[in-house]
Amino acid sequence: MTTASGIGSWPGTDIREVLRLVRDSLGSLGSASETAGALAVDDGPAPDVHGLPYLPELPQRGPGADLVGRGAGLLVDLPVDLQPSGWRLVDHPGRDAGRTTSLMSQDLDELAEAYDGWTGRLKLQMAGPWSLAASIWLPRGERVLVDEGAMRYLVESLTEGVRAHLATVQRLVPGAQLVLQLDEPSLPAVLEGLLPTASGYGRVRVIDPTDALTALREVLGAAGGRDCLVHCCAPGAPLSLLRETGAGLAVDTAQLGPRGWEGVAVAVDEGLPLYAGCVATDPATSARTAPREVADTLVAQWDRLDLPLASLGWVVVTPSCGLGTLTPEAARRTHRLTVETATELTERAVD
Repeated sequence: MTTASGIGSWPGTDIREVLRLVRDSLGSLGSASETAGALAVDDGPAPDVHGLPYLPELPQRGPGADLVGRGAGLLVDLPVDLQPSGWRLVDHPGRDAGRTTSLMSQDLDELAEAYDGWTGRLKLQMAGPWSLAASIWLPRGERVLVDEGAMRYLVESLTEGVRAHLATVQRLVPGAQLVLQLDEPSLPAVLEGLLPTASGYGRVRVIDPTDALTALREVLGAAGGRDCLVHCCAPGAPLSLLRETGAGLAVDTAQLGPRGWEGVAVAVDEGLPLYAGCVATDPATSARTAPREVADTLVAQWDRLDLPLASLGWVVVTPSCGLGTLTPEAARRTHRLTVETATELTERAVD
């Protein structure tokens, strides 16, 4: 069976409401472990597709609730605070860092209540090391990326933070099979040297792909053998590098050209999970798109690449990116379309 999931972000400020919406719509579906029915709902869709629920991110709550702020809050012994230029390394954590910690604590309290007794899979999203280093600034006003020593400390700190975060969630939801998602929207710009320096007159040094791979593997290693994926919805996602991490690939399929799809085919042949961001998050597009149309597009690529239709059963269908910039109505519509598309692909996979 094909799986339905999400990338992470949602509109709104009520974590309890969104957390339960995600739980009830995805947790009511089947589970790859055959145990996701631990939480029942009355009006969920028929369990002819798997569901992978997750802890939502609500960036509209303000600084500390966004991808970078939440990632910065996980760093161990690397305090940060919010400056006009963004999050910056400081000597001592300030009020902004405290708000970040408070928001995460609130999220985890709600997660523990909503998933009490849960024994299925549960996904956690957090910023990867390269997108964090591209978005956090040194005290002297440059990105962490420019300083190899600072970069090394950030990778080590994030690895410890991810390990501690997973342990905390595992303690709160002991039956959950946790899945780690690293978000790397800035990775293509990092590898191509496209990020401007603080002055705006230069470009940050190009990162060697070998160094990028080493850092990603180190942070992914904090998962301790749990399932992992790396999400990059930016144009030019470095698929060959991401495949080498051994984690699942989460990409916006609309950004893939012929070479990109060939890279996806290699990943599928290697048995790596594909999180196909094939459901558009543009409200106008999603409002007039039927699940059959989305499935047709994916099946056409499968046929072109001569991949067996049965392998569609291993695909995880997601929106192309997060839903945080949408209206609540548009986010729910996109979410429903994702589940319906996964159901459509499940039928194609057994044809």
